[in-house]
Amino acid sequence: MDDALLSELLAAKLRDAMLGLDGAVSVPSAEALDADFARARADFDACRYAGLAVRLPRLIRAGHALTANGDGADHCSRLAQTYLVATRMLVKLDEQQLGWMAADRARQLAEASGDALAVAECARQLSVLARKAGWHDQALSIALSAADDPQLRGSGRAGAAERGLLIQSAAYTVARRGDRDGMRSLTDEAAAIAKELGGATLLRDHGGGFSPLTVQLHRISAENYAGDPMAALDAARSISLKALPSVERRSRCLSDVAAALDRLGRRQECVRTLLAAEHHAPEETHTRPVVKMLISSLLVSGPTSTELRGLAQRSGVLS
Repeated sequence: MDDALLSELLAAKLRDAMLGLDGAVSVPSAEALDADFARARADFDACRYAGLAVRLPRLIRAGHALTANGDGADHCSRLAQTYLVATRMLVKLDEQQLGWMAADRARQLAEASGDALAVAECARQLSVLARKAGWHDQALSIALSAADDPQLRGSGRAGAAERGLLIQSAAYTVARRGDRDGMRSLTDEAAAIAKELGGATLLRDHGGGFSPLTVQLHRISAENYAGDPMAALDAARSISLKALPSVERRSRCLSDVAAALDRLGRRQECVRTLLAAEHHAPEETHTRPVVKMLISSLLVSGPTSTELRGLAQRSGVLS
């Protein structure tokens, strides 16, 4: 399938699964579901979105069939985790209505299963969606309230790492408001948590985990959103792509760098960086609306090249 059509396919399949429009459901064993979910999470981390278009709807249908039968907290927890992956994917695709639906279902299921880490991650995703809707005060409140929750503070190393991610989300929000000092203060707070943890902390509901390196990755887009693309590039210089924990994180790094270069008018470097992102994660580069908008703006804002036109065609921006 043409990568440029993947976003529509994935969103449509998730929509129909969440609405229960797929008819009879065959429910595999718990072991098979766990294996299928592990593959879905690996697909997300590797930016294999064609695989997600098959696995996530299947997991949602099966999860609802099991929870409807009252089959226990384990199934609620798995379904909550499935909805969290779906939410992160829908946020990437800028499908906000479906994203809200998925995030709210994830929250209800996480609360029902008593999973404090999943509840906190749901709050982070709701904060992201609120920020995208322009509800900055609410986004900030959601993230910081979740970071201060006593249950999360009592969840050990993983809880501290999740607090760091929530504080990073708050920093993005104040960056969107143009508050550079506030963004840097919150990012420094997240960096202090990462330093105290003393290395990378893997998180079940966030494939990138949390570490000083991921905080630095966050600084790139945060500085750019706060209006300082040169500071964004300075943050990027200290990051080795190979050291980042997943293809998805490498692609995010490159697309954020490309956005900063575009703001500085460095067109050729911007295009080269987008081509590098495409090399690492073609499906991500061809489907994310924010990347496609950047490619589209490059086409109309100055001289084009064979490489740029080819990228635009592969992304469905240019027919």
